[in-house]
Amino acid sequence: MLWACILLPQLAMDGVLRHRSDIDQPLALITGSPQRRVLQAVNPAARALGLKPGQSLTAAQALTRGFATAEYDHADIERWQQFLAAWAYRFSAQVSLHYPRCLLLEVRSSLALFGPWPRFEMRLREELTALGFQHRIAVAPNPAAARVLVNARDGLAANDGQALQQLLYPLPVDRLGLPAKATTAFNRMGLRQLKQLLELPRDSVAKRFPAEVLLHLDMLLGRRPLALDFYTPPDVFDTRIELNFEVESHQALLFPLRRLTADLAAYLAGRDSGVQRFVLHLEHRASPDTQVLVGLLSADRDAGMLFELTRGRLEHQQLPAAVLAVRLVAHELPTFAPQRQQLFDERPQQTQPWEQLRERLRARLGDDAVQGLGARADHRPERSWISDAASTALPATGPRPGWLLAEPQPLHESSLRALSGPERIESGWWDGEDVRRDYYVVETLAGQRGWAFRTVGCAGPLLLHGWFA
Repeated sequence: MLWACILLPQLAMDGVLRHRSDIDQPLALITGSPQRRVLQAVNPAARALGLKPGQSLTAAQALTRGFATAEYDHADIERWQQFLAAWAYRFSAQVSLHYPRCLLLEVRSSLALFGPWPRFEMRLREELTALGFQHRIAVAPNPAAARVLVNARDGLAANDGQALQQLLYPLPVDRLGLPAKATTAFNRMGLRQLKQLLELPRDSVAKRFPAEVLLHLDMLLGRRPLALDFYTPPDVFDTRIELNFEVESHQALLFPLRRLTADLAAYLAGRDSGVQRFVLHLEHRASPDTQVLVGLLSADRDAGMLFELTRGRLEHQQLPAAVLAVRLVAHELPTFAPQRQQLFDERPQQTQPWEQLRERLRARLGDDAVQGLGARADHRPERSWISDAASTALPATGPRPGWLLAEPQPLHESSLRALSGPERIESGWWDGEDVRRDYYVVETLAGQRGWAFRTVGCAGPLLLHGWFA
């Protein structure tokens, strides 16, 4: 097995920054009692002003007033870990949150699908950067070693036991993840590296130190397995963004909306599912939430498409009051079946698939403005179609024109040539609109092909009922 460990060193800060459009502005996350507020984390812009973690809020404000603050919320950290685990689930069936602020995923079984590790690693980094999370990645034959390596340096990779020993043996003792008391004792004994620890007699180490020391060393070297609880993705997507100020226009809601739909797309990709219906909640201070219902004719999970559809629905919504928070909830997550595509796409660059165009038109013009055509179980041509999806497929029949005239018209051209027919259609006796017609496929002098009929028992010209393409 081969395990990748993704360390998220500033998960709380990233979770706040990805909801803000002004990510380059100084920001500090604060915690503590109301009597003593302390800076828990700062972004690079705030650090440049002289702010640092552990500093009291009073001292920071005495130093400068040019920074924003947000609450350091442990629940948000847990929520972001769950979100990233759902994202990682698309790459591996074995994802664990065993270590805080870390993702563990078994990657050897995924290399056949995503390519060799350098290419796979590049993809992971690109997607994490796009999601807005700082990260460090390392791989090792076991999860405990991967966690230690990622703490030592970003990008380390050990594909087998020999390479793992070469990377682990020189590591300082205080980078091995051992208990603090054991680390202090080893340093006092003059033991600085893992290699020196392994040269000690096991019996002596077992007598002088807790059992977890040897257990941890054995797990680092792969001699004992690390018991892991694997992540299972939830069946409901529910994410909320609290805005920094009261929003009264649709335009100001587009940034959090884009982030929510991108998170939904990443979550769906992890579950290998799509979404066909979800609700956007706009929270107000004193009035009930405004709910924007978004429904698709078929399941989809493209981030750009979900954003455009939700944006189109939102622009038709009147805001009764200022918006304080935005929440997206999706309960119906059916299996996603990708649309078939040509190997060589010959469509112009600016065109898009019909399914996406249909959904965009529905979002912009309304559900009733775009209708679909379907077949209905009636042999009379003028009654054999219906303008919605509730249709019944008809049995195989003769050729039918793509353009059916609203009213049949007489054909007076003397040079008509019958290509096929007659095909008799008799139907409708049960509802008082009985028809008895003989249909022919005809061709005009100009080469146009039409579908014409003559009522059984009646003389006169053929009546044109439709044109073939």
